[in-house]
Amino acid sequence: MEAVMVSISTRIKDELVTRISGKLYNTFHSQNERLTSTQIMSAVDAAVESSFKTRFVAENKQVNILLSDLRGFTAMSEDFPAQKVMNILNGYFEIMCPIIIKYGGTIDKFMGDSIMAIFGVPSSQSDDLERTIACAVEMQLAMSDLNQNNLLQGLPSLYMGIGINTGMVVAGDIGSNEYSEYTVIGDEVNLTSRIEAQCLRGQILISDNTYKQAKEYIDVRSAVEVYVKGKQKPVIMYELVGTSKPTSLISPVLNARKEQRVQVNMPITFHCVSGKIIDPESNCGTITDISCGGFQTIIPKELDHYSEVKLALSLSLMSQESKDVYAKILRKEKIDNGYRYSMEFTFIDSASQATLKQFVDSMVCA
Repeated sequence: MEAVMVSISTRIKDELVTRISGKLYNTFHSQNERLTSTQIMSAVDAAVESSFKTRFVAENKQVNILLSDLRGFTAMSEDFPAQKVMNILNGYFEIMCPIIIKYGGTIDKFMGDSIMAIFGVPSSQSDDLERTIACAVEMQLAMSDLNQNNLLQGLPSLYMGIGINTGMVVAGDIGSNEYSEYTVIGDEVNLTSRIEAQCLRGQILISDNTYKQAKEYIDVRSAVEVYVKGKQKPVIMYELVGTSKPTSLISPVLNARKEQRVQVNMPITFHCVSGKIIDPESNCGTITDISCGGFQTIIPKELDHYSEVKLALSLSLMSQESKDVYAKILRKEKIDNGYRYSMEFTFIDSASQATLKQFVDSMVCA
């Protein structure tokens, strides 16, 4: 089993601060005088040593895991200087973290542009799942304001996918005397990552376990079955539309999914993507219609449903080629000369997005 660990760093940090504060308070009042720097350092050392000796008993717990990730951020970051990339990312975290805290989630850690949050650790509440789902919807709703602010600053729009899973994990301390952390491990953590990886821009996908426990108060689109790494059978997942608990919230629908489509006859070359690995084999196809949010294409070979491709998109009107465009297969249909696929962009850089919009607008007006 692939080891995926969730460090509950906030809990450890809070405990450490409490211990240090207590040591300083007790030392100050016992001596009834100002502390010297040596005394302060001794109190800090004692608190730190005491904290590292504390071990949490391992236990099986049911938790709700929320994993968010920015679509295409790694590719986008290559177009900006390091400081601007950090500013974009920190601006995103500053919006999302208060929402997670508001709904009682434990912010686990940041993994690049991903956020892992756990609901139900260290203590469980009867409404953990309700708050997990509402948190995810509010996070997606907050992306609109974030992107408006980015627009004013000349920064690119960001798009987030969120995966949610509910299941049993093993929670406890893992590490050595030099370093340890309170974590949850198990297959359900791995599955959350697999579910999140299937998300389109602005989408929230939930596992079958989550759906079964929340179906009385959530709205979802039809179930889809997807084969994921580590599972012999397809995984059932649902796109979350909205929730009525603890408050009524509707997940936003991306405008890109509703934009004007135009008929084209545009050859493309593409590479299949599996996880983070790009297949070196080049494939060919033809785009038959396109919008700012996605396209329909005919390809001779069969590709897996929900698989992702990296393509070179050539817009003849603009005499330029965009080589770092990613898209995911939503639907496929067998036809005489191959397969017809409906795809949605998962990443397209700002310059290419603007070029594509200009191209589509010009075709509509032609």
